[in-house]
Amino acid sequence: MQKKILSVTENRQIASQMMQMRLEGDGLMFSPGQFLNLKLDGCFLRRPISVADATENEVTILYKIVGRGTGQLAEIRPGAKLDVLCSLGNGYDLSKAGTHPLLVGGGAGVPPLYFLARKLRDQGLEVSVVMGFGSVADVFYVSEFERLGCRVSLATVDGSAGVRGFVTDIFPDTYSYIYTCGPLPMLKAVYDKSRTSGQFSFEERMGCGFGACMGCTCKTKSGPKRICREGPVLEKEEILWDD
Repeated sequence: MQKKILSVTENRQIASQMMQMRLEGDGLMFSPGQFLNLKLDGCFLRRPISVADATENEVTILYKIVGRGTGQLAEIRPGAKLDVLCSLGNGYDLSKAGTHPLLVGGGAGVPPLYFLARKLRDQGLEVSVVMGFGSVADVFYVSEFERLGCRVSLATVDGSAGVRGFVTDIFPDTYSYIYTCGPLPMLKAVYDKSRTSGQFSFEERMGCGFGACMGCTCKTKSGPKRICREGPVLEKEEILWDD
């Protein structure tokens, strides 16, 4: 974990209720699947947000405006300074990807998959990306994935973009491994549909964000794990689903 004071260089809307923020600083160290925790004035708890891309000097986050904290975040202008806890959580293990991994994201679960896709493409792997949204107004980052050289498939619930349906309706015929992030019902559907091993990134309400409060503990086949510390990425084989 790193504590940094980062400068906001961009904060703009890219889809319905979806914002993109870029933060600048020195000595940043992030792995795909990790998140950061932002301190906001007047908010008791920090806001955990997944990392969409990162270098040693810049980190990009995408966040959906859903409440007071993210609404306040959306009002921040370039030049502002933010108190940030960096490099939190257990990210994706790229060594298990095989030759043609499949990345599956739903809505606000798409951002961390971009960072992952970039790293996998840097290794020369063939990457397929399946994304699901509610409607065309919610769609983002299709062209960004395509510019990486990924094969992109898109589904929307109302059929206003891509295929009408869900991510599980547009899986490719073959893939070597699966990485996914999204809402819990989608993760369960992907779990049931997938034919390979994989890694699933879970969302959970977090108190501290670094494992001290135990507030985001979940059950797994290997015992209780904290989503903010041992997660948010869990291996498919260790996941226990509530009945």
